Amino acid sequence: MMDKNNEILLECKDGIALLTLNRGAKMNAFSDQMRAQYLEALDEVTTNRSIRALVITGAGKGFCAGGDIAGMKNRMQAPVTEMAFNGWTRQQYVGRTVTTLMNIPKPTIAAVNGPATGLGADLAISCDFVMASSGAVFAWSYILREIIPDGGGMYFLPRRIGLSKAKELIFTGRKVDAQEALAMGIIDRISDPDELVSQSIAWAKELSRGSEVALALTKNIMNRSFETPAEQIFNMGSQAQGICYTTAEHHASVESFLARVPSKDVP
Repeated sequence: MMDKNNEILLECKDGIALLTLNRGAKMNAFSDQMRAQYLEALDEVTTNRSIRALVITGAGKGFCAGGDIAGMKNRMQAPVTEMAFNGWTRQQYVGRTVTTLMNIPKPTIAAVNGPATGLGADLAISCDFVMASSGAVFAWSYILREIIPDGGGMYFLPRRIGLSKAKELIFTGRKVDAQEALAMGIIDRISDPDELVSQSIAWAKELSRGSEVALALTKNIMNRSFETPAEQIFNMGSQAQGICYTTAEHHASVESFLARVPSKDVP
């Protein structure tokens, strides 16, 4: 997917995939073609076991300006009798992209290089971690178009910053700069613009050093920990641990550990 004409670029080096939203002239706003390529890239990251982690960034000066204006115009021109079903069908596709990103069984980082508004802000916080350029700006601007967040923001934002703060940002659509975003918990780290991608890749390598199996199972369980009863989380953990006991990584790690322990300390 490294054709420079693609609206999504995907490259992988040393186990880290870098996905670039490649509509810089349009501030990386999502077109239908871009969304299809994006989902294809996420599927590749999910299934390619040589990829250990994913970093998402934007080409040019912005991370993602949300939905494409041309798409909005086309939607408004549809007959009223078809508008609701067309919208529902489209939203099923949007929902699939959000779910696919959330469920990638590997660490994911948004490297936010500029404005992230609407769907772009949602995309960023749908990743496990967010590193932002010092010049990044976030805005859940849906309310300015009299619509609701449809890219995962109503799920992810309260989990990052709490319900009342999330409501305030979504109800007003106001802009939040990088420093305020860090203080609120919207983002996890701030980077110098010139080092954003390299630092995000370095962080991705750090996060993905552990067992592929252990990371995937841990992420799957933790993603559900807010809405799942404690006993069920414990049961899921017991089952996952049983799987971890069988992996080559676990056996090698234990053998390495035991080799370093003096024999008198081993029962």
